[in-house]
Amino acid sequence: MNSNKGDPGRAASSATTKARKDDIAIRIATAAIVAIIVGAAVANPSAAYDTIQNLRTFITEYFGWWIVFAALLALVLCLWIAFGKYRSIRLGGPDAKPEYSRFAWYSMLFACGQGIGLIFWSVAEPILVRTDNPLLDTFPVGVDNGAMAWSYFHWAITAWAIYCIVAICMAYARFNRGKSGSFRGACEDILPKPIRRGGGLVIEWLAVITTILGLATSFGFASMQFGSGLSSLFGIDSNLVLKVGVIVVIGLITALSVFVGVQKGMQRISKANSVLSIVLLVLVFVFGPTLFLLHLIPESIGTYIQTFVPMSTFMETSTAGGLGTWSDSWNGAWSVFIFCWCFAFSPFVASFIASISRGRTLREFVLGIIGIPSIVVVVWIGIIGGTALNYDDALGGAITAAVMQDTSSGLFAMGQAIPYVGLLVVAISTVLVGTYFITSIDSGVHALSGFVSTVAKPSPPFKAVLVALIAVVTLVLLLLGGDGVLDTIQTGTIVGALPFTLIVVIMVANFIRAVRKDPQISTCVSVLEGGEPQAEENYALPEGQCSTTLHDQ
Repeated sequence: MNSNKGDPGRAASSATTKARKDDIAIRIATAAIVAIIVGAAVANPSAAYDTIQNLRTFITEYFGWWIVFAALLALVLCLWIAFGKYRSIRLGGPDAKPEYSRFAWYSMLFACGQGIGLIFWSVAEPILVRTDNPLLDTFPVGVDNGAMAWSYFHWAITAWAIYCIVAICMAYARFNRGKSGSFRGACEDILPKPIRRGGGLVIEWLAVITTILGLATSFGFASMQFGSGLSSLFGIDSNLVLKVGVIVVIGLITALSVFVGVQKGMQRISKANSVLSIVLLVLVFVFGPTLFLLHLIPESIGTYIQTFVPMSTFMETSTAGGLGTWSDSWNGAWSVFIFCWCFAFSPFVASFIASISRGRTLREFVLGIIGIPSIVVVVWIGIIGGTALNYDDALGGAITAAVMQDTSSGLFAMGQAIPYVGLLVVAISTVLVGTYFITSIDSGVHALSGFVSTVAKPSPPFKAVLVALIAVVTLVLLLLGGDGVLDTIQTGTIVGALPFTLIVVIMVANFIRAVRKDPQISTCVSVLEGGEPQAEENYALPEGQCSTTLHDQ
């Protein structure tokens, strides 16, 4: 017999107690698995390295198709939400107002989502894919256009659709259904009651581990590239000691940022990132190969549109016959890795986006998250990547040689080639690596702390501990990798992302179930004089009430 029946106060207290116990269980499980990973790596580095490489090969061979398909499915679902009958639902209800201006919102979206990845790969990917395009024989669009199109494909619309579909599930559960801002809250309603609590704990734990591995990947890339920037500026050897030092120093700065909070820390740094990014693009465009870029960017965008469906459905059938190693697969090195990184990033990116998006309609939410950042991505890669391709030809393959020697040095090799402002471009690029580094980890820790502190507000010291935890995992990946450090860092993301894609499927199913069957959703039709429907409106309102606000208003 339930002793809490008929006593709402006692029932609420019991629920709070259970939630606290669940938070503690997730923290302990997370700390335990990180300790096991670190301990195993320290005890037998060679075996740990072989294990993670074998895992990457296994995932690429047997689940590479699923990762590519899941990315495409995320985009289709986002478009369905943006243009379907639920498009006008407002997060938080019809009277909810956005907390941040559009500029601040867009700045934080971009900074938390792809700062490090885009900066790291905006030169390296076009350079490397230029002579290794699997669709070039089928679509002879030219090596430069093909390389740029793949870069747009990997970092623009599809990548942001992954973030968006996860974010929309979390935001709707939180603001319209009164759930916690965690993955449990976005999934638990669809789970059978007997396993709801236990299943929710497993879901949350997987999201936390996936986030830690995704952030560790960014931490590793940023340390490598920041070290390369210092090497370009000051002639410092970009060795392991420097990379470790970068992780420690930036980690301390990030810890300070999470102490300050989103309003004073993340928002200000994000705005600074946006301004510096604009300055960098203007300098490269004006002083770089301007005329070449004016030809290449429109052409490559046309190629991107022309080959979007083939790229989206490129499953690399040849890998179905068996892989010796993941490096034998083109998708394993590119599409599978990058989309896994996006899925691994999505727990914290989506949580952060959800937390700053109250008051937006679903259409505004989707088009804002997919549209604006994707435009920025295309402009960024078009200018930075296009400049690298042009100067690589002009310098007899010097940038390709730099990328082949050290992938993280491509951006700075390109910057040094620009006349008059080369040193300034390198300096701004180095600063941007550091600031995007901070905002990515800052937003990630903000989200992580919410996953494991659903009852009590996470304290600043606890957030600092999370920063340290991510830094430790990053150091392990760096130390394990040796000469193959880049591959090792990438593998951490791939291993964590695969199980998380199943959680995304559960979240989406729960979201669709909620918007279709939730009794609080009232579908209203505003009618013009004459009785003709003008616009469908969907809001989270008590059953039987309708809003007459038109969508266009």
